[in-house]
Amino acid sequence: MKLLHIDSSALGTHSASRELTGAIVDAWKRREPGLEVTCRDLAARPLPHWAPVADSSDPAARAGTEVLEEFLAADVVVIGAPMYNFSVPSSLKAWIDRILVAGRTFRYTAQGPEGLAGGRRVIVASTRGGFYGADSGREDFDFQEKYLRRVFGFIGITDVEFVRAEGLNISPEQKAKALQDAHAMIEERLLEAA
Repeated sequence: MKLLHIDSSALGTHSASRELTGAIVDAWKRREPGLEVTCRDLAARPLPHWAPVADSSDPAARAGTEVLEEFLAADVVVIGAPMYNFSVPSSLKAWIDRILVAGRTFRYTAQGPEGLAGGRRVIVASTRGGFYGADSGREDFDFQEKYLRRVFGFIGITDVEFVRAEGLNISPEQKAKALQDAHAMIEERLLEAA
């Protein structure tokens, strides 16, 4: 089994999403001793934003091919996605632009687009400074989770799970509780279905 571990937070060791992706990957390693893990840190090694290139030897084209092949080789994809300005970090968007490729992960048909990348599981460690869930009154500001669900659904991935820690900037107590709850979800619920 192959797992692709993606981190996108710019906060390094202070990142809550990195803490959660690390816990998710560690839990998968315990369950699958032969697990092959590929890590990509989009903050440490940012991808250039997508632009058309004429030559496949161009560094941006090579990076895009490498990213796409990593994604297509994975059975499980674990993504650290902090909420930045109501959405995902631009580094994560640059990665997404490399995996949504016509003819490889989706195709257009007479009936509309068809996803070609199904059969994978995606687990997103979502971290947010405030509250944006259904009962927060701010759900309309959430362009993070909705966007990621649509992106992966578009390419045929329906097994998408979110481990969410919200209210991280409200108080130290709220941050500790949110992270504790997220870690409990990883251990109790998320990996039960693995």
